[in-house]
Amino acid sequence: MRLLLSALLLVALVASGCAGGGKDSSTLSAASPSVAKRLLVRQLEAKQLDYTWIACIRNGRSFRDVPITRCNVGFGIDPHVEAYCIVLKGGELASNFSDPAIPCGHDNAGIAGNMITVGG
Repeated sequence: MRLLLSALLLVALVASGCAGGGKDSSTLSAASPSVAKRLLVRQLEAKQLDYTWIACIRNGRSFRDVPITRCNVGFGIDPHVEAYCIVLKGGELASNFSDPAIPCGHDNAGIAGNMITVGG
């Protein structure tokens, strides 16, 4: 009987989300430029994308009151740069590509700021 009660309690905890200890997937937080770069490199490499460089900087914009980090990514030999505007959702990378609601229009971020870069 105790084993059955323990099993039922475990099922109830897992169903309610209490047992996992995971973060709420909707919780937004800021990514520092170094964290954004590290997570973006991991994502690009997992997708086997061939990038040549990455430069990340806070651009002064926000998404739902959370500061955005903008990473410019150089692809290919020709100058082709894509902007990734990044926040964390539940501790995971979220960009304007995975969530089009994240604003990522043109800005002049990085002209006078410190950038964190990495080669591909």
